Amino acid sequence: MRALRYLNKYFLNYKYRLIIGLIITIIARIFATLVPTLVGDSVDVVEQYLTNEITDIAEVKSGLITNIALIAGALLISALFTFLMRQTFIVVSRFIEFDLKNEVFQHYQKLSLNFYKKNRTGDLMNRISEDVSKVRMYVGPAIMYSVNTFTLFIIVIGYMISIAPELTLYTVTPLPILSVLIYKLSVAIHHRSSIVQEFLSKLTTFTQESFSGITVIKAYGIESQTQKSFTDLSNISKDKNLDLAKVQALFFPLMVLLIGFSNILVIYIGGKQFINGTIQDLGVIVEFIIFVNMLTWPVATVGWVSSIVQQAEASQVRINEFLRQEPEITNTVMQHTPIKGNISFTNVSFIYDDTNITALQNINLEVKNGETIGITGKTGSGKSTLLDLIGRLYDVSSGEIQIGETPIRNMNLTDLRKQIGYVPQDAFLFSDSIQNNIKFGNEKATNDEVYRAAKNAVVHDNIIEFSKGYDTILGERGITLSGGQKQRVSIARAILKNPSILLFDDCLSAVDTETEEEILNNLHSISKNKTTFIVSHRISTIKNANKIIVLEDGKITQQGTHNQLINSSGYYKDLYLKQLSEKEI
Repeated sequence: MRALRYLNKYFLNYKYRLIIGLIITIIARIFATLVPTLVGDSVDVVEQYLTNEITDIAEVKSGLITNIALIAGALLISALFTFLMRQTFIVVSRFIEFDLKNEVFQHYQKLSLNFYKKNRTGDLMNRISEDVSKVRMYVGPAIMYSVNTFTLFIIVIGYMISIAPELTLYTVTPLPILSVLIYKLSVAIHHRSSIVQEFLSKLTTFTQESFSGITVIKAYGIESQTQKSFTDLSNISKDKNLDLAKVQALFFPLMVLLIGFSNILVIYIGGKQFINGTIQDLGVIVEFIIFVNMLTWPVATVGWVSSIVQQAEASQVRINEFLRQEPEITNTVMQHTPIKGNISFTNVSFIYDDTNITALQNINLEVKNGETIGITGKTGSGKSTLLDLIGRLYDVSSGEIQIGETPIRNMNLTDLRKQIGYVPQDAFLFSDSIQNNIKFGNEKATNDEVYRAAKNAVVHDNIIEFSKGYDTILGERGITLSGGQKQRVSIARAILKNPSILLFDDCLSAVDTETEEEILNNLHSISKNKTTFIVSHRISTIKNANKIIVLEDGKITQQGTHNQLINSSGYYKDLYLKQLSEKEI
Protein backbone atom coordinates (compact mmCIF):
# COMPACT_ATOMS: atom_id res chain seq x y z
CA MET A 1 0.00 0.00 0.00
CA ARG A 2 3.03 2.29 0.14
CA ALA A 3 2.77 3.36 -3.49
CA LEU A 4 -0.92 4.24 -3.06
CA ARG A 5 -0.03 6.75 -0.32
CA TYR A 6 0.86 9.08 -3.19
CA LEU A 7 -2.89 9.51 -3.74
CA ASN A 8 -3.49 10.92 -0.23
CA LYS A 9 -3.06 14.49 -1.52
CA TYR A 10 -6.00 13.94 -3.87
CA PHE A 11 -8.14 12.56 -1.06
CA LEU A 12 -7.39 15.73 0.91
CA ASN A 13 -8.49 17.85 -2.07
CA TYR A 14 -11.89 16.13 -2.06
CA LYS A 15 -12.17 15.47 1.69
CA TYR A 16 -15.51 17.25 2.08
CA ARG A 17 -17.13 15.21 -0.69
CA LEU A 18 -15.74 12.02 0.87
CA ILE A 19 -17.02 12.98 4.34
CA ILE A 20 -20.47 13.61 2.87
CA GLY A 21 -20.21 10.23 1.12
CA LEU A 22 -19.39 8.56 4.44
CA ILE A 23 -22.41 10.14 6.15
CA ILE A 24 -24.67 9.10 3.27
CA THR A 25 -23.31 5.54 3.48
CA ILE A 26 -24.05 5.31 7.20
CA ILE A 27 -27.64 6.54 6.67
CA ALA A 28 -28.14 4.07 3.78
CA ARG A 29 -26.89 1.13 5.87
CA ILE A 30 -28.96 2.09 8.93
CA PHE A 31 -32.16 2.02 6.88
CA ALA A 32 -31.06 -1.21 5.17
CA THR A 33 -30.58 -2.93 8.53
CA LEU A 34 -34.08 -1.96 9.62
CA VAL A 35 -35.50 -4.45 7.12
CA PRO A 36 -34.39 -7.70 8.86
CA THR A 37 -35.65 -6.34 12.21
CA LEU A 38 -39.05 -5.54 10.70
CA VAL A 39 -39.20 -8.97 9.02
CA GLY A 40 -38.33 -10.58 12.37
CA ASP A 41 -41.08 -8.58 14.06
CA SER A 42 -43.54 -9.76 11.39
CA VAL A 43 -42.55 -13.39 12.03
CA ASP A 44 -43.02 -12.82 15.78
CA VAL A 45 -46.52 -11.42 15.15
CA VAL A 46 -47.45 -14.54 13.14
CA GLU A 47 -45.85 -16.78 15.78
CA GLN A 48 -47.84 -15.07 18.54
CA TYR A 49 -51.06 -15.58 16.55
CA LEU A 50 -50.25 -19.27 16.02
CA THR A 51 -49.49 -19.73 19.72
CA ASN A 52 -52.70 -17.88 20.61
CA GLU A 53 -50.82 -15.06 22.32
CA ILE A 54 -52.75 -12.81 19.91
CA THR A 55 -56.26 -13.92 19.00
CA ASP A 56 -57.49 -10.92 17.03
CA ILE A 57 -56.80 -11.52 13.31
CA ALA A 58 -57.40 -7.83 12.60
CA GLU A 59 -54.59 -6.94 14.98
CA VAL A 60 -52.29 -9.40 13.13
CA LYS A 61 -53.22 -7.93 9.75
CA SER A 62 -52.72 -4.39 11.01
CA GLY A 63 -49.29 -5.28 12.41
CA LEU A 64 -48.23 -7.00 9.18
CA ILE A 65 -49.46 -4.13 6.97
CA THR A 66 -47.65 -1.60 9.15
CA ASN A 67 -44.43 -3.63 8.96
CA ILE A 68 -44.75 -4.05 5.18
CA ALA A 69 -45.17 -0.27 4.79
CA LEU A 70 -42.18 0.36 7.03
CA ILE A 71 -40.09 -2.23 5.09
CA ALA A 72 -41.03 -0.56 1.77
CA GLY A 73 -40.19 2.88 3.17
CA ALA A 74 -36.86 1.69 4.60
CA LEU A 75 -35.94 0.03 1.30
CA LEU A 76 -36.81 3.16 -0.71
CA ILE A 77 -34.80 5.44 1.58
CA SER A 78 -31.89 2.97 1.60
CA ALA A 79 -31.99 2.77 -2.22
CA LEU A 80 -32.02 6.58 -2.53
CA PHE A 81 -29.05 7.03 -0.22
CA THR A 82 -27.21 4.13 -1.90
CA PHE A 83 -27.65 5.97 -5.21
CA LEU A 84 -26.29 9.17 -3.64
CA MET A 85 -23.40 7.16 -2.14
CA ARG A 86 -22.41 5.86 -5.57
CA GLN A 87 -22.75 9.33 -7.08
CA THR A 88 -20.46 10.80 -4.42
CA PHE A 89 -17.65 8.23 -4.42
CA ILE A 90 -17.64 7.44 -8.15
CA VAL A 91 -17.67 11.14 -9.09
CA VAL A 92 -14.71 11.75 -6.77
CA SER A 93 -12.86 8.85 -8.43
CA ARG A 94 -13.39 10.46 -11.84
CA PHE A 95 -12.08 13.78 -10.52
CA ILE A 96 -8.98 12.07 -9.14
CA GLU A 97 -8.50 10.17 -12.41
CA PHE A 98 -8.65 13.49 -14.27
CA ASP A 99 -6.16 15.12 -11.89
CA LEU A 100 -3.74 12.18 -11.98
CA LYS A 101 -3.78 11.94 -15.79
CA ASN A 102 -3.08 15.66 -16.03
CA GLU A 103 -0.25 15.40 -13.51
CA VAL A 104 1.34 12.49 -15.39
CA PHE A 105 0.98 14.29 -18.74
CA GLN A 106 2.44 17.52 -17.39
CA HIS A 107 5.34 15.60 -15.88
CA TYR A 108 5.96 13.85 -19.21
CA GLN A 109 6.27 17.26 -20.86
CA LYS A 110 8.83 18.40 -18.29
CA LEU A 111 11.09 15.38 -18.71
CA SER A 112 14.16 15.73 -20.90
CA LEU A 113 14.82 14.12 -24.28
CA ASN A 114 17.01 11.43 -22.72
CA PHE A 115 13.92 10.09 -20.93
CA TYR A 116 12.13 9.57 -24.25
CA LYS A 117 15.17 7.86 -25.72
CA LYS A 118 15.18 5.34 -22.90
CA ASN A 119 11.41 4.66 -22.80
CA ARG A 120 9.02 3.48 -25.46
CA THR A 121 5.95 5.47 -26.48
CA GLY A 122 3.61 2.51 -25.99
CA ASP A 123 4.75 2.09 -22.39
CA LEU A 124 4.25 5.82 -21.71
CA MET A 125 0.75 5.63 -23.16
CA ASN A 126 -0.11 2.52 -21.14
CA ARG A 127 0.88 4.16 -17.85
CA ILE A 128 -1.28 7.23 -18.45
CA SER A 129 -4.28 5.18 -19.64
CA GLU A 130 -4.46 1.59 -18.35
CA ASP A 131 -2.48 2.15 -15.15
CA VAL A 132 -4.40 5.30 -14.21
CA SER A 133 -7.68 3.43 -14.89
CA LYS A 134 -6.61 0.68 -12.47
CA VAL A 135 -5.87 3.33 -9.86
CA ARG A 136 -9.29 4.93 -10.44
CA MET A 137 -10.92 1.62 -9.55
CA TYR A 138 -9.15 1.86 -6.20
CA VAL A 139 -10.11 5.47 -5.44
CA GLY A 140 -13.71 4.84 -6.57
CA PRO A 141 -15.38 1.41 -6.31
CA ALA A 142 -12.78 -0.09 -3.95
CA ILE A 143 -13.06 2.69 -1.36
CA MET A 144 -16.83 2.93 -1.78
CA TYR A 145 -17.36 -0.78 -1.16
CA SER A 146 -14.81 -0.78 1.68
CA VAL A 147 -16.66 2.05 3.47
CA ASN A 148 -19.99 0.36 2.75
CA THR A 149 -18.77 -3.02 4.06
CA PHE A 150 -17.13 -1.58 7.17
CA THR A 151 -20.22 0.48 8.03
CA LEU A 152 -22.54 -2.47 7.47
CA PHE A 153 -20.39 -4.79 9.60
CA ILE A 154 -20.28 -2.36 12.50
CA ILE A 155 -24.05 -1.79 12.46
CA VAL A 156 -25.11 -5.37 11.78
CA ILE A 157 -22.69 -7.20 14.07
CA GLY A 158 -23.26 -4.62 16.82
CA TYR A 159 -27.01 -5.25 16.63
CA MET A 160 -26.58 -9.04 16.41
CA ILE A 161 -24.44 -9.05 19.58
CA SER A 162 -27.04 -7.00 21.42
CA ILE A 163 -29.82 -9.58 20.82
CA ALA A 164 -27.92 -12.93 20.72
CA PRO A 165 -24.21 -12.75 21.66
CA GLU A 166 -23.52 -16.51 21.55
CA LEU A 167 -25.23 -17.01 18.20
CA THR A 168 -23.34 -14.01 16.81
CA LEU A 169 -20.04 -15.59 17.87
CA TYR A 170 -20.81 -18.78 15.95
CA THR A 171 -22.07 -16.80 12.95
CA VAL A 172 -18.89 -14.71 12.51
CA THR A 173 -16.52 -17.66 13.15
CA PRO A 174 -15.77 -18.17 9.41
CA LEU A 175 -14.75 -14.50 8.95
CA PRO A 176 -11.19 -14.73 10.44
CA ILE A 177 -10.56 -17.79 8.26
CA LEU A 178 -11.79 -15.73 5.32
CA SER A 179 -9.38 -12.89 6.17
CA VAL A 180 -6.34 -15.20 6.18
CA LEU A 181 -7.31 -16.76 2.84
CA ILE A 182 -7.92 -13.31 1.34
CA TYR A 183 -4.48 -12.16 2.45
CA LYS A 184 -2.77 -15.13 0.80
CA LEU A 185 -4.76 -14.71 -2.41
CA SER A 186 -4.03 -10.96 -2.46
CA VAL A 187 -0.28 -11.56 -2.39
CA ALA A 188 -0.60 -13.87 -5.40
CA ILE A 189 -2.83 -11.36 -7.21
CA HIS A 190 -0.39 -8.51 -6.60
CA HIS A 191 2.49 -10.47 -8.12
CA ARG A 192 0.49 -11.61 -11.14
CA SER A 193 -1.06 -8.15 -11.69
CA SER A 194 2.42 -6.63 -12.00
CA ILE A 195 3.32 -9.17 -14.67
CA VAL A 196 0.03 -8.58 -16.54
CA GLN A 197 0.59 -4.78 -16.62
CA GLU A 198 4.17 -5.28 -17.82
CA PHE A 199 3.05 -7.43 -20.76
CA LEU A 200 0.20 -5.04 -21.54
CA SER A 201 2.82 -2.29 -21.93
CA LYS A 202 4.85 -4.51 -24.27
CA LEU A 203 1.75 -5.27 -26.32
CA THR A 204 0.80 -1.58 -26.53
CA THR A 205 4.34 -0.64 -27.55
CA PHE A 206 4.48 -3.31 -30.26
CA THR A 207 1.10 -2.26 -31.65
CA GLN A 208 1.97 1.46 -31.63
CA GLU A 209 5.29 0.86 -33.41
CA SER A 210 3.68 -1.45 -35.98
CA PHE A 211 0.98 1.08 -36.90
CA SER A 212 3.49 3.95 -37.01
CA GLY A 213 5.78 1.88 -39.25
CA ILE A 214 3.04 0.33 -41.39
CA THR A 215 4.55 1.82 -44.55
CA VAL A 216 7.85 -0.01 -43.97
CA ILE A 217 6.06 -3.24 -43.02
CA LYS A 218 4.06 -3.18 -46.27
CA ALA A 219 7.03 -2.10 -48.38
CA TYR A 220 9.10 -5.06 -47.15
CA GLY A 221 6.14 -7.45 -47.30
CA ILE A 222 6.62 -8.64 -43.72
CA GLU A 223 2.98 -8.55 -42.63
CA SER A 224 3.00 -12.29 -41.85
CA GLN A 225 6.16 -12.04 -39.70
CA THR A 226 4.73 -9.03 -37.87
CA GLN A 227 1.44 -10.87 -37.34
CA LYS A 228 3.35 -13.86 -35.95
CA SER A 229 5.32 -11.66 -33.53
CA PHE A 230 2.09 -9.98 -32.40
CA THR A 231 0.37 -13.36 -31.95
CA ASP A 232 3.28 -14.72 -29.91
CA LEU A 233 3.26 -11.67 -27.66
CA SER A 234 -0.55 -11.81 -27.37
CA ASN A 235 -0.41 -15.47 -26.38
CA ILE A 236 2.09 -14.76 -23.62
CA SER A 237 -0.07 -11.84 -22.43
CA LYS A 238 -3.16 -14.09 -22.56
CA ASP A 239 -1.43 -16.77 -20.48
CA LYS A 240 -0.42 -14.19 -17.85
CA ASN A 241 -4.00 -12.87 -17.73
CA LEU A 242 -5.32 -16.41 -17.35
CA ASP A 243 -2.89 -17.03 -14.48
CA LEU A 244 -4.32 -13.94 -12.79
CA ALA A 245 -7.91 -14.91 -13.57
CA LYS A 246 -7.42 -18.39 -12.03
CA VAL A 247 -6.42 -16.85 -8.72
CA GLN A 248 -9.20 -14.24 -8.84
CA ALA A 249 -11.73 -16.98 -9.63
CA LEU A 250 -11.17 -18.52 -6.20
CA PHE A 251 -12.68 -15.53 -4.40
CA PHE A 252 -16.40 -15.82 -5.07
CA PRO A 253 -16.74 -19.60 -4.59
CA LEU A 254 -14.85 -19.18 -1.32
CA MET A 255 -17.22 -16.42 -0.20
CA VAL A 256 -20.33 -18.43 -1.07
CA LEU A 257 -18.94 -21.48 0.76
CA LEU A 258 -18.16 -19.58 3.94
CA ILE A 259 -21.45 -17.62 3.94
CA GLY A 260 -23.33 -20.87 3.33
CA PHE A 261 -21.52 -22.39 6.28
CA SER A 262 -22.54 -19.38 8.40
CA ASN A 263 -26.19 -19.94 7.41
CA ILE A 264 -25.96 -23.57 8.48
CA LEU A 265 -24.54 -22.49 11.83
CA VAL A 266 -27.35 -19.95 12.33
CA ILE A 267 -30.05 -22.52 11.57
CA TYR A 268 -28.47 -25.30 13.64
CA ILE A 269 -27.21 -23.31 16.67
CA GLY A 270 -30.11 -20.87 16.56
CA GLY A 271 -32.62 -23.71 16.27
CA LYS A 272 -31.14 -25.47 19.32
CA GLN A 273 -31.16 -22.21 21.32
CA PHE A 274 -34.79 -21.61 20.38
CA ILE A 275 -35.73 -25.11 21.46
CA ASN A 276 -33.77 -24.66 24.72
CA GLY A 277 -35.41 -21.32 25.33
CA THR A 278 -32.16 -19.32 25.15
CA ILE A 279 -33.72 -17.44 22.24
CA GLN A 280 -37.30 -16.51 23.01
CA ASP A 281 -38.47 -15.35 19.58
CA LEU A 282 -38.37 -17.28 16.30
CA GLY A 283 -38.01 -13.94 14.52
CA VAL A 284 -34.46 -13.62 15.88
CA ILE A 285 -33.34 -16.65 13.84
CA VAL A 286 -35.02 -15.20 10.74
CA GLU A 287 -33.28 -11.87 11.40
CA PHE A 288 -29.91 -13.60 11.70
CA ILE A 289 -30.40 -15.50 8.43
CA ILE A 290 -31.26 -12.25 6.63
CA PHE A 291 -28.32 -10.46 8.28
CA VAL A 292 -25.92 -13.22 7.26
CA ASN A 293 -27.17 -13.08 3.67
CA MET A 294 -27.03 -9.28 3.81
CA LEU A 295 -23.34 -9.65 4.63
CA THR A 296 -22.83 -12.04 1.69
CA TRP A 297 -22.14 -9.40 -0.94
CA PRO A 298 -20.03 -7.12 1.31
CA VAL A 299 -17.92 -10.13 2.34
CA ALA A 300 -17.64 -11.14 -1.30
CA THR A 301 -16.52 -7.63 -2.18
CA VAL A 302 -13.68 -7.94 0.31
CA GLY A 303 -12.00 -10.30 -2.11
CA TRP A 304 -12.89 -8.19 -5.13
CA VAL A 305 -11.74 -4.99 -3.42
CA SER A 306 -8.54 -6.72 -2.32
CA SER A 307 -7.91 -7.69 -5.95
CA ILE A 308 -8.55 -4.11 -7.11
CA VAL A 309 -6.22 -2.71 -4.45
CA GLN A 310 -3.44 -5.12 -5.46
CA GLN A 311 -3.81 -4.21 -9.14
CA ALA A 312 -3.93 -0.49 -8.29
CA GLU A 313 -0.80 -0.90 -6.16
CA ALA A 314 1.03 -2.53 -9.07
CA SER A 315 -0.12 0.25 -11.43
CA GLN A 316 0.71 3.08 -9.01
CA VAL A 317 4.23 1.66 -8.58
CA ARG A 318 4.68 1.98 -12.36
CA ILE A 319 3.22 5.51 -12.37
CA ASN A 320 5.39 6.60 -9.42
CA GLU A 321 8.45 5.23 -11.19
CA PHE A 322 8.05 7.93 -13.85
CA LEU A 323 6.75 10.65 -11.53
CA ARG A 324 9.89 10.28 -9.41
CA GLN A 325 12.14 10.93 -12.40
CA GLU A 326 13.51 14.44 -12.30
CA PRO A 327 13.92 16.40 -15.56
CA GLU A 328 17.54 16.99 -16.47
CA ILE A 329 16.68 20.41 -17.90
CA THR A 330 14.98 22.63 -15.33
CA ASN A 331 13.86 26.23 -15.33
CA THR A 332 15.71 27.76 -12.39
CA VAL A 333 15.04 31.40 -13.36
CA MET A 334 11.54 32.70 -12.68
CA GLN A 335 11.97 36.34 -13.73
CA HIS A 336 11.71 37.20 -17.43
CA THR A 337 15.00 37.43 -19.32
CA PRO A 338 15.61 39.17 -22.67
CA ILE A 339 16.40 36.72 -25.49
CA LYS A 340 18.31 38.93 -27.87
CA GLY A 341 21.92 39.71 -28.67
CA ASN A 342 25.02 37.86 -29.80
CA ILE A 343 25.16 34.08 -29.30
CA SER A 344 28.54 32.76 -28.20
CA PHE A 345 29.89 29.24 -27.72
CA THR A 346 32.93 29.04 -25.45
CA ASN A 347 34.78 25.70 -25.29
CA VAL A 348 31.47 23.84 -25.63
CA SER A 349 31.58 20.05 -25.55
CA PHE A 350 28.69 17.61 -25.34
CA ILE A 351 28.52 13.86 -24.64
CA TYR A 352 25.28 11.86 -24.96
CA ASP A 353 24.60 10.07 -21.67
CA ASP A 354 22.77 7.12 -23.20
CA THR A 355 25.46 6.23 -25.76
CA ASN A 356 28.52 7.99 -24.31
CA ILE A 357 29.18 9.41 -27.78
CA THR A 358 31.04 12.74 -27.90
CA ALA A 359 28.92 14.81 -30.29
CA LEU A 360 30.70 18.16 -29.93
CA GLN A 361 34.25 19.00 -28.86
CA ASN A 362 35.63 22.41 -27.90
CA ILE A 363 33.24 24.49 -29.99
CA ASN A 364 34.12 28.20 -30.03
CA LEU A 365 31.79 30.35 -32.09
CA GLU A 366 30.65 33.99 -32.09
CA VAL A 367 27.36 34.81 -33.79
CA LYS A 368 26.23 38.43 -33.97
CA ASN A 369 22.61 39.36 -33.44
CA GLY A 370 20.74 39.20 -36.78
CA GLU A 371 23.36 37.08 -38.56
CA THR A 372 22.65 33.95 -40.59
CA ILE A 373 24.95 31.00 -39.90
CA GLY A 374 25.25 28.07 -42.27
CA ILE A 375 26.32 24.70 -40.85
CA THR A 376 27.41 21.72 -42.90
CA GLY A 377 29.37 18.53 -42.43
CA LYS A 378 29.13 14.77 -42.72
CA THR A 379 26.34 12.76 -41.12
CA GLY A 380 26.95 12.42 -37.38
CA SER A 381 29.30 15.41 -37.19
CA GLY A 382 27.15 17.17 -34.52
CA LYS A 383 25.11 19.63 -36.59
CA SER A 384 21.70 18.82 -35.07
CA THR A 385 23.22 18.62 -31.59
CA LEU A 386 24.50 22.19 -31.95
CA LEU A 387 20.94 23.43 -32.62
CA ASP A 388 19.56 21.34 -29.73
CA LEU A 389 21.97 23.06 -27.35
CA ILE A 390 20.75 26.50 -28.47
CA GLY A 391 17.17 25.51 -27.60
CA ARG A 392 18.50 23.97 -24.39
CA LEU A 393 16.99 20.60 -25.20
CA TYR A 394 20.25 19.38 -23.66
CA ASP A 395 22.72 21.07 -21.35
CA VAL A 396 26.36 21.26 -22.39
CA SER A 397 28.73 18.73 -20.80
CA SER A 398 31.38 21.44 -20.49
CA GLY A 399 31.91 25.03 -21.62
CA GLU A 400 29.23 27.69 -21.86
CA ILE A 401 26.66 29.15 -24.26
CA GLN A 402 25.65 32.78 -23.85
CA ILE A 403 22.97 34.94 -25.41
CA GLY A 404 23.94 38.54 -25.02
CA GLU A 405 25.96 38.47 -21.84
CA THR A 406 23.75 35.91 -20.05
CA PRO A 407 24.66 32.22 -19.80
CA ILE A 408 21.87 30.13 -21.30
CA ARG A 409 21.44 28.22 -18.01
CA ASN A 410 20.61 31.52 -16.29
CA MET A 411 17.79 32.35 -18.69
CA ASN A 412 14.11 31.77 -18.18
CA LEU A 413 13.58 28.53 -20.11
CA THR A 414 10.06 29.45 -21.20
CA ASP A 415 11.21 32.83 -22.54
CA LEU A 416 14.08 31.16 -24.38
CA ARG A 417 11.95 28.59 -26.17
CA LYS A 418 9.21 31.10 -26.97
CA GLN A 419 11.79 33.09 -28.93
CA ILE A 420 13.00 30.10 -30.96
CA GLY A 421 11.45 28.91 -34.19
CA TYR A 422 12.64 25.34 -34.74
CA VAL A 423 12.21 23.25 -37.87
CA PRO A 424 13.55 19.74 -37.19
CA GLN A 425 15.24 17.46 -39.67
CA ASP A 426 12.31 15.05 -39.50
CA ALA A 427 9.31 17.35 -39.89
CA PHE A 428 6.62 16.41 -37.38
CA LEU A 429 2.99 17.36 -37.96
CA PHE A 430 0.02 16.58 -35.72
CA SER A 431 -3.20 14.79 -36.68
CA ASP A 432 -5.08 18.07 -37.03
CA SER A 433 -5.94 20.55 -39.76
CA ILE A 434 -3.14 22.14 -41.79
CA GLN A 435 -4.15 25.54 -40.43
CA ASN A 436 -3.86 24.41 -36.80
CA ASN A 437 -0.50 22.81 -37.54
CA ILE A 438 0.81 26.11 -38.87
CA LYS A 439 -0.74 28.01 -35.93
CA PHE A 440 0.92 25.61 -33.47
CA GLY A 441 3.52 28.21 -32.50
CA ASN A 442 1.08 31.13 -32.51
CA GLU A 443 -2.52 30.16 -31.77
CA LYS A 444 -3.72 33.78 -31.87
CA ALA A 445 -2.59 34.30 -35.48
CA THR A 446 -5.20 35.50 -37.96
CA ASN A 447 -6.03 33.64 -41.17
CA ASP A 448 -4.20 36.28 -43.21
CA GLU A 449 -1.06 35.77 -41.12
CA VAL A 450 -1.31 32.00 -41.63
CA TYR A 451 -1.68 32.44 -45.40
CA ARG A 452 1.28 34.85 -45.49
CA ALA A 453 3.48 32.39 -43.62
CA ALA A 454 2.42 29.57 -45.97
CA LYS A 455 3.20 31.74 -49.01
CA ASN A 456 6.65 32.54 -47.63
CA ALA A 457 7.21 28.80 -47.16
CA VAL A 458 5.97 28.27 -50.76
CA VAL A 459 3.28 25.80 -49.69
CA HIS A 460 0.14 27.96 -50.00
CA ASP A 461 -0.58 26.89 -53.61
CA ASN A 462 -0.34 23.21 -52.63
CA ILE A 463 -2.70 23.67 -49.69
CA ILE A 464 -5.48 25.43 -51.61
CA GLU A 465 -5.48 22.57 -54.14
CA PHE A 466 -6.83 20.24 -51.44
CA SER A 467 -10.64 19.95 -51.41
CA LYS A 468 -10.81 21.38 -47.88
CA GLY A 469 -7.83 23.70 -48.22
CA TYR A 470 -6.39 24.77 -44.89
CA ASP A 471 -9.07 22.75 -43.07
CA THR A 472 -7.70 19.49 -44.46
CA ILE A 473 -7.12 17.04 -41.59
CA LEU A 474 -3.71 15.39 -41.74
CA GLY A 475 -3.08 11.75 -40.94
CA GLU A 476 -0.73 10.64 -38.18
CA ARG A 477 2.61 12.48 -38.38
CA GLY A 478 1.29 14.38 -41.42
CA ILE A 479 1.22 11.29 -43.64
CA THR A 480 -1.34 13.01 -45.92
CA LEU A 481 1.41 15.31 -47.25
CA SER A 482 4.55 14.58 -49.23
CA GLY A 483 7.97 14.94 -47.60
CA GLY A 484 8.55 18.34 -49.18
CA GLN A 485 5.10 19.61 -48.21
CA LYS A 486 5.60 18.53 -44.59
CA GLN A 487 8.90 20.39 -44.47
CA ARG A 488 7.36 23.54 -45.89
CA VAL A 489 4.38 23.45 -43.48
CA SER A 490 6.93 23.14 -40.65
CA ILE A 491 8.80 26.16 -42.03
CA ALA A 492 5.52 28.12 -42.19
CA ARG A 493 4.91 27.21 -38.53
CA ALA A 494 8.31 28.62 -37.52
CA ILE A 495 7.84 31.79 -39.59
CA LEU A 496 4.39 32.47 -38.12
CA LYS A 497 5.81 32.30 -34.60
CA ASN A 498 7.97 35.35 -35.43
CA PRO A 499 10.78 34.45 -33.01
CA SER A 500 14.15 36.13 -32.41
CA ILE A 501 16.09 32.96 -33.28
CA LEU A 502 15.36 30.63 -36.21
CA LEU A 503 16.81 27.11 -36.33
CA PHE A 504 16.48 25.19 -39.60
CA ASP A 505 17.82 21.65 -39.39
CA ASP A 506 18.26 20.36 -42.95
CA CYS A 507 14.60 21.23 -43.55
CA LEU A 508 14.88 21.73 -47.32
CA SER A 509 16.30 18.30 -48.15
CA ALA A 510 13.01 17.10 -49.71
CA VAL A 511 12.43 20.30 -51.69
CA ASP A 512 13.50 20.82 -55.31
CA THR A 513 16.18 23.45 -56.00
CA GLU A 514 13.78 25.91 -57.65
CA THR A 515 11.40 25.88 -54.67
CA GLU A 516 14.38 25.99 -52.33
CA GLU A 517 15.66 29.14 -53.97
CA GLU A 518 12.26 30.81 -53.64
CA ILE A 519 11.99 29.86 -49.94
CA LEU A 520 15.52 31.10 -49.22
CA ASN A 521 14.78 34.43 -50.90
CA ASN A 522 11.68 34.81 -48.71
CA LEU A 523 13.62 33.81 -45.60
CA HIS A 524 16.28 36.39 -46.40
CA SER A 525 13.76 39.21 -45.97
CA ILE A 526 11.93 37.52 -43.07
CA SER A 527 15.08 36.81 -41.07
CA LYS A 528 16.30 40.40 -40.95
CA ASN A 529 17.09 41.25 -37.32
CA LYS A 530 16.68 37.53 -36.48
CA THR A 531 19.60 35.24 -35.69
CA THR A 532 19.29 32.27 -38.05
CA PHE A 533 21.04 28.90 -38.09
CA ILE A 534 20.66 26.78 -41.22
CA VAL A 535 21.93 23.19 -41.29
CA SER A 536 22.23 21.65 -44.74
CA HIS A 537 24.22 19.29 -46.91
CA ARG A 538 23.45 21.51 -49.92
CA ILE A 539 25.85 24.35 -50.65
CA SER A 540 23.04 26.21 -52.43
CA THR A 541 21.10 26.41 -49.15
CA ILE A 542 23.84 28.02 -47.05
CA LYS A 543 25.99 29.90 -49.57
CA ASN A 544 24.43 33.29 -48.74
CA ALA A 545 24.91 32.96 -44.98
CA ASN A 546 26.98 35.61 -43.18
CA LYS A 547 29.20 32.86 -41.84
CA ILE A 548 29.49 29.15 -42.63
CA ILE A 549 31.03 26.53 -40.36
CA VAL A 550 32.07 22.98 -41.21
CA LEU A 551 31.78 20.32 -38.51
CA GLU A 552 33.80 17.11 -38.54
CA ASP A 553 33.68 14.63 -35.65
CA GLY A 554 32.14 17.31 -33.44
CA LYS A 555 34.85 19.92 -34.16
CA ILE A 556 34.77 23.11 -36.23
CA THR A 557 37.33 22.46 -38.96
CA GLN A 558 36.47 25.41 -41.22
CA GLN A 559 34.58 28.67 -40.93
CA GLY A 560 34.15 31.75 -43.10
CA THR A 561 32.01 33.08 -45.93
CA HIS A 562 31.13 31.05 -49.01
CA ASN A 563 33.76 32.79 -51.13
CA GLN A 564 36.44 32.30 -48.49
CA LEU A 565 35.72 28.59 -48.13
CA ILE A 566 35.58 27.71 -51.83
CA ASN A 567 38.96 29.35 -52.25
CA SER A 568 40.60 27.20 -49.59
CA SER A 569 41.09 23.44 -49.65
CA GLY A 570 38.95 21.31 -47.38
CA TYR A 571 35.60 19.59 -47.00
CA TYR A 572 33.52 22.62 -48.07
CA LYS A 573 35.37 23.13 -51.36
CA ASP A 574 35.23 19.41 -52.17
CA LEU A 575 31.48 19.34 -51.48
CA TYR A 576 30.94 22.46 -53.57
CA LEU A 577 32.81 21.05 -56.57
CA LYS A 578 31.01 17.73 -56.31
CA GLN A 579 27.56 19.36 -56.24
CA LEU A 580 28.55 21.76 -59.01
CA SER A 581 29.52 18.87 -61.28
CA GLU A 582 26.30 16.98 -60.46
CA LYS A 583 24.30 20.10 -61.36
CA GLU A 584 26.05 20.39 -64.71
CA ILE A 585 25.33 16.76 -65.47
